Amino acid sequence: MNRKPRILIARAISPEVVQRLEQHFEVESNQDDVIWSPHELVQKLQGKDGVLTTGSQTIDAALLAACPQLKIVANMAVGYNNFDVPAMTVAGVQGTNAPDVLTETTADFGFALLMATARRLTESEHYLRAGKWTSWRYDLFAGAEVHGSTLGIIGMGRIGQGIARRGAHGFGMKVIYHNRSRLAPELEAECRARYVSKAELLASADHVVLVLPFTQENHHTIGAAELAQMKPTATLINIARGGIVDDAALARALRDKRIAAAGLDVFEGEPAVHPDLLTVPNVVLTPHIASATMGTRLAMADLAASNLIAFFEGREVLTPVNKPAR
Repeated sequence: MNRKPRILIARAISPEVVQRLEQHFEVESNQDDVIWSPHELVQKLQGKDGVLTTGSQTIDAALLAACPQLKIVANMAVGYNNFDVPAMTVAGVQGTNAPDVLTETTADFGFALLMATARRLTESEHYLRAGKWTSWRYDLFAGAEVHGSTLGIIGMGRIGQGIARRGAHGFGMKVIYHNRSRLAPELEAECRARYVSKAELLASADHVVLVLPFTQENHHTIGAAELAQMKPTATLINIARGGIVDDAALARALRDKRIAAAGLDVFEGEPAVHPDLLTVPNVVLTPHIASATMGTRLAMADLAASNLIAFFEGREVLTPVNKPAR
């Protein structure tokens, strides 16, 4: 290609990554962080050869048909449920994601959310700020033990393993897990984790952490039936994706004390949050920030940029999610 390839950056990213991309491409950057409608995104992609997305832009067959010049979509997220991967492959569009660089930071946050939920940090802070703390009581915001308890992880990829290591090695937790496939014995040993059925995990775990990717098969992995299988003293933590949990059923379970508490970083239909979740006190809510450290977000954008640069230089992309014919 005689001219520089033209790329679109669909959301605001670290300025230094924009500058890096400008050395290689003609760049249109959305540093004002305007949220575009699907139609506006299609309009912005006219004449563009590539796009850097953040996970909230849907890349489907209709968009691809309307943007025939598009050759690569680089997601700065490990998840890529915003991609219609088969449609991209048929259209000859390369997709990439950003795994590994956010593993430890996200595992840190997952464990922080577990602890905040178990120890009722949000409830107790609201109580204090409202001026209600006037005396000590033996049961004032008494929560659940973390150390020595049973940690159940559904989805034992890199982040799930990171949470398992923190629980087993740092807090002496008994770790059980359920996954589509069992880990290699050496990984199980490293995580001190035991493979169990989903039913056994739900019945046994004191803290259930969800770290599985969103697929149609995983939609509502945790619904009313699964919540009923959990201990009434258990907590549920979701740092996976919205839609893994039936948020309406969870709100009912929290209100009825069928489980003790929940910690949620992701939601169905986010950034909208199911209104019933806002009315129950025993839930910790955060706005999809599990990977949100400055260093990690920079590394995620940098990896997406590296994928774009490699692609247009004719090299293999670093983290492909499909193999379209080129």
